[in-house]
Amino acid sequence: MSRPVTSEFDIIFAGGGTTACVVAGRLAEWDPSLSILILEGGQHTLNQAAHVQPYRFPSHMAPTSTTMTFNLGNPSPRLNGRAPIVQCAHCVGGGSSVNAMVYTRAPASDFDDWGVDGWESKNLIPLMKKVETYEVQPDRPTHGYSGPIKVSSAKFKLGASEEFIRVGTTYHKRQYAEDTDDLETCNTYSPWAKYVDGTTGRRSDAAHHYVYNQAHNANLQLWVGKRVKRVIFQDKRAVGIEFTNDPVSCPDADQSSIIVRASKLVVVSAGAFGSPAILERSGIGAEAILKRCNVQQLVNLPGVGENFRDHNVVFVPYFAADEAITMDPLWRGKESVVQENLAQWNINGNSLFAQKLVQKLQCWCRIDRHFSGNDAKIKWRPADDELKTMDSTFQSRWKEFFQSRSDKAVAIFAIHEGYAGPLLSSLPPRNYWSAFYYTLYPVSVGSVHMKLYKNGQEGIDFNAGFLDDPSDIVPLNFGYKKMREIFRRMPSYRGEVPADHPCFPEGSAAVCGETTGPVDLNAPDLIYTAEDDEAIDRYNRDRMQTTWHSLGTCAMKPRADQGVVDARLNVYGVTNLKVADMSIAPKNVGTNVLQNCEDDIWIANYYFLARINISSAFAFHTNSTGRQGRVLAKGFTSQRYVVTDTSVRPQNVSRMRDGIPCTEYSTMEVKPVTVTQQLFTSLSPGARVSVAARLGLRDPQHMMQYQFQPYRIKWHLSISTTAFKLNNLISANISSVRRDDKLICCPADRGS
Repeated sequence: MSRPVTSEFDIIFAGGGTTACVVAGRLAEWDPSLSILILEGGQHTLNQAAHVQPYRFPSHMAPTSTTMTFNLGNPSPRLNGRAPIVQCAHCVGGGSSVNAMVYTRAPASDFDDWGVDGWESKNLIPLMKKVETYEVQPDRPTHGYSGPIKVSSAKFKLGASEEFIRVGTTYHKRQYAEDTDDLETCNTYSPWAKYVDGTTGRRSDAAHHYVYNQAHNANLQLWVGKRVKRVIFQDKRAVGIEFTNDPVSCPDADQSSIIVRASKLVVVSAGAFGSPAILERSGIGAEAILKRCNVQQLVNLPGVGENFRDHNVVFVPYFAADEAITMDPLWRGKESVVQENLAQWNINGNSLFAQKLVQKLQCWCRIDRHFSGNDAKIKWRPADDELKTMDSTFQSRWKEFFQSRSDKAVAIFAIHEGYAGPLLSSLPPRNYWSAFYYTLYPVSVGSVHMKLYKNGQEGIDFNAGFLDDPSDIVPLNFGYKKMREIFRRMPSYRGEVPADHPCFPEGSAAVCGETTGPVDLNAPDLIYTAEDDEAIDRYNRDRMQTTWHSLGTCAMKPRADQGVVDARLNVYGVTNLKVADMSIAPKNVGTNVLQNCEDDIWIANYYFLARINISSAFAFHTNSTGRQGRVLAKGFTSQRYVVTDTSVRPQNVSRMRDGIPCTEYSTMEVKPVTVTQQLFTSLSPGARVSVAARLGLRDPQHMMQYQFQPYRIKWHLSISTTAFKLNNLISANISSVRRDDKLICCPADRGS
């Protein structure tokens, strides 16, 4: 959307994610005479295959991806010393352009619980209906049928989802319903609808349906590759934005600052990580944090960056039958099997696929057109007998929050029809499933703030808070057991992938491995010993990760209660400045956070008052590819890592040690790799995070603090491999950092 350069606009949006696209697009449509500017750090997504073809969503999690920002947290003892990474979108449309497209709605009571005037569910439901065209079922009273965002069910359902529902309604003894996203239904198995146009098979996102479709409006401008530095004020009135060229999207561009003016309003819309950072750089935040970062305080708002919330998820892989239809051929890069069909998809999404293809190829083609790989779920609440088996630390949480609120699920249990996790390149090519379970209302709360390094460069001080409250781990531990029992009874089940399951003691009845088929539907459940329970707890703490549903860091609460914005999203203490994204949510919500897109926003200035619904960042579900192992860094510790060496194909992985798949430890090889400053500075942000973590550094900016010394990394591989290639290091993506006291990584000038 290239336009003549203008230095002043009526309204400027700092961020071009889902929220900004919806609000800016609706304002432009409501009053085309308004001059509106959207500043987005990432690049365009218009008609790009990676953004409009549903099955391609895992590609955005690649460590070299520039459509995502990798936010590295501080190590946590609750995660067994790991430093979690939480990714967020870095492209036009934000999360709606990169997520897994699953359609999940929170119970209506979640919005009532916020206790904010005007944001009650009775006010939001009409907006929820307004935003969508619900293609799944007609005449549902809480759904809309004329909105821009399409919601559809898969035209071809994979057998795994049907098996999952069948076992869930029999063995698990739960009801079935076609629609469990009616704002109240809970504890019921159902298909999982998608934000996908059922006619064209394209992702239904905010960028295409609110901004790109208004290319004819010269007053709506979208500038990509622009990093917002701060809001410009005159006497505490927001009057503009200072920005530079984004160093990730435009690495070779001039980095000098530019200022554009806003005559009526500035809207900060950069997400749970970006919005508090912009406010703090603008002098709005806690005094101690701003002073530490050499920022002159404009407004004392200690709530900025606090109240970070997310959902907690674990993905667990299983073997599936050879005849099962899964996403694996596509996620392993075997796109040749669908090239003919992709060509047809590009020509006419409505047409039938080539009839000459074999049945499995037809299924893969349909997967390509409509699927993201997860088509069944349950919003789960424990039955009485299940509750009795759960640790006592969860009992008080249940009685306090869940027991009397029958519409609130504790977790979502679901199936992923394929495997795209960290062992992808080391597992043999075959069919897999992934169980995943994630908690919807964890108690733990974190924070995210800016910080400065000694060289003056900016970083983040991010405490995710994951599992800090002891009650949060309990549903995850139960989820592993229950999902394993469900999978064991599915007809296409062929066992557990032992390399990515808990390391149970030898001789335990719970030991994992491949099998020839399922157990009987009425077979007894596995019996876990106290030692087994410890293994599950350790496994979940090692594997639990973000669900990419970050929110709450600019909370819509009273100022005295660490609030940042009021009920009309005005930032306290200044004028003409609003925050509009999921950072404003004061409490967690039981949903994949796109569905909060129907939240209500009031945009007001001296000549118009318009009620507009906002759209928050989509979330997505995938792990990065790779194989697990261990590397030890000088002065730091043993660290879990992922390496994408596709030449490695372990044939006899028979056991686990410290959660790492191994054949014989005596055959482990050590391969040195030298990382120079020139190499490091040439990497993408995701790869920098990976390399820095492997050197024992919590943040890649540490690499720039002092004179850089080349590092020689010795990699202990748990399986004998061919020579380790440099590109393995560059393309590796970590999901955790684990500490130990052994040293096998050191500066090259000191030898080994």
